[in-house]
Amino acid sequence: MDRTASVARKTKETDIRITINLDGSGKSSVRTGIGFFDHMVNGFAKHGFFDLAVEVKGDLSVDTHHTVEDTGIVLGSAIREALGEKQGIVRFGSCILPMDETLILCSLDLSGRPYLGWKADFGAERLGTLETETIHEFFYALACSAGMNLHIRQLDGVNSHHIAEAMFKAFGKALDMAVQRDDRIRGVLSTKGEL
Repeated sequence: MDRTASVARKTKETDIRITINLDGSGKSSVRTGIGFFDHMVNGFAKHGFFDLAVEVKGDLSVDTHHTVEDTGIVLGSAIREALGEKQGIVRFGSCILPMDETLILCSLDLSGRPYLGWKADFGAERLGTLETETIHEFFYALACSAGMNLHIRQLDGVNSHHIAEAMFKAFGKALDMAVQRDDRIRGVLSTKGEL
């Protein structure tokens, strides 16, 4: 079964095209116009073993908010579409990821019920040109669009670069775990019979 999706979204603020293959090898091409954000999304793809192409034109003359948030919306939609009816997937995934002094927990459920639990403290207002407060907006938009219950918690850490990077890598690893197929699962892994 092919688990790929291509999603495009165009508004007055952003023009976004994303293609994802959930069964890839971690190859990615990410161009959002925000260097640090590109680095983060590439890390997500690499550590989740997702093949990912992201092309974004946003109103960066305003700030990075619309570009980052809308990328989350489109990436979440692509993940949801690539999963289809979620037949045979493990559904849950989690990762506690260390990066130097930083320790990040990411846990998720592909339940169809969106939620973001968040605990993070960025000391820096910006990482490159990326406003750090938009990282929350990215994950919130992604969780809502994908229909995902997502929890990200900073357990330790002081360096904002490490905190952000560990979040994206942990999310990639947790999602990779959740989308894996298990031959023991008939249909979907739910007592309700649907996700």
